[in-house]
Amino acid sequence: MLRLYREVNLVNINQLYPLQAGDLLRVIAPSGALREVDAFHQGVEIWRRRGYRVELPANWDARDGYLAGTDNQRRQQLAAAWYDPECQGILCIRGGYGSARLLEDWTWTSPIPPQVVGAGLTDNATQETDNLTKPALLGEQGSLEPKSHIPKWLIGFSDITCLLWSLAGVGIGSVHGPVLTTLASEPEWSLNRLFDCVEGRSVSLLTGKGWGGGKVRGWLLPGNLTVATHLLSTPILPPLDGAILALEDVTEAPYRIDRLLTQWRMSGMLHKVKGIALGRFSRCYPPQNIPSWTVEEVLRDRLMGLDIPIVSDFPFGHDGVNAALPVGRWVELDGDQGTLCWKN
Repeated sequence: MLRLYREVNLVNINQLYPLQAGDLLRVIAPSGALREVDAFHQGVEIWRRRGYRVELPANWDARDGYLAGTDNQRRQQLAAAWYDPECQGILCIRGGYGSARLLEDWTWTSPIPPQVVGAGLTDNATQETDNLTKPALLGEQGSLEPKSHIPKWLIGFSDITCLLWSLAGVGIGSVHGPVLTTLASEPEWSLNRLFDCVEGRSVSLLTGKGWGGGKVRGWLLPGNLTVATHLLSTPILPPLDGAILALEDVTEAPYRIDRLLTQWRMSGMLHKVKGIALGRFSRCYPPQNIPSWTVEEVLRDRLMGLDIPIVSDFPFGHDGVNAALPVGRWVELDGDQGTLCWKN
C-alpha cells in the first residue's frame, strides 16, 4: 500500500539500487532552453564512456521562449523516463527555470498521465505503471523488489531543486549534482564522487568553514536557495523536521539573499531543521554605487542566531566544483570542525 505524502518519514528516505555499466539512462530537459550545446554533448559522452547507455529524447533541443519546449513536451519527457521500466536513471540537461511548472499536474506515485501515451513509452511500460508507483526499496515482506519496479535516480541541481525536493516529499532519494551542461567542467575527484554516489560506494566527507554550534545528525536536503524559497507553503515542500539543509545560489544581490532568508525565518521552517550547510554563493555581488552588506555578512546576520550547527564554503553550487550530494542520506554536520560526512 502506498504511503501518502504527509505520512512519509523523511529520515528514512528510500535509497535506490546502485547503477552499473550497461544501465539505461534517459535525458530530460525540464527547465530552461539549451544554450550550451557543446558542453551538453560532452556531458553525455562522459556518461557513455563510463559504460552507460544514454538515450536522448527526440525534442532535446526544443525551445519555447526561455523554456526547453512547451510544458506538455517537457512533462512527456519526464513521464517517458519515469515510467520506462528499462530506465535506471534520469539525467537533466540544464537548470534555468521551468521545472516547477511540470509539478502543477504531476505526482510521482500516480497512474501514467493519459497525455503521455505515445510519447516514447512502450505498451510494456504502460502495463508496468502500477508497479512503478512503489517508492520503497523493500517489498512489504522485506524482500527486494525487482529492479524495474523501483523509481530511478534523478540527477541535477539549480532549478532541478523542484524535482529533487518533490521526490523527497514522497520518500525517494536522488542526487544534487552536475547537470549535463556542467559535467565536463568538473574535476576528476568530483566526477568520481558523483559515480560513487550512484554506483553504491561510500563518499568522502566534505570540509568547509565551521561557524560553531556543535555536531548534529539528520537527513540531507540540498538545493538552490531561491528555488527552495519559492516552494515554501506549497504541497511540493517536503516536511523539514530533522533535515540538514544544504543551500547554494548564484547571481542574487545580497539584499535578495536577505529577503529569501527572512522569508524562511518568518515561515518558521528554519526552526524545524537541525543544521545548515552552505555551498557557493557565486556572483552574489552588491549593486554598484549602492551601500550594501556582502553576501557573507547577510548569511551570518540571518543564520547565526538559530542556535544550530552551520558550516559554509562547501564545494558545491554554481561557477565551480559541484560536489555531488545524495538527497535523503543520513549525514553528520560538525559546526565546530567544519565537516559534513555520511552515515550508513
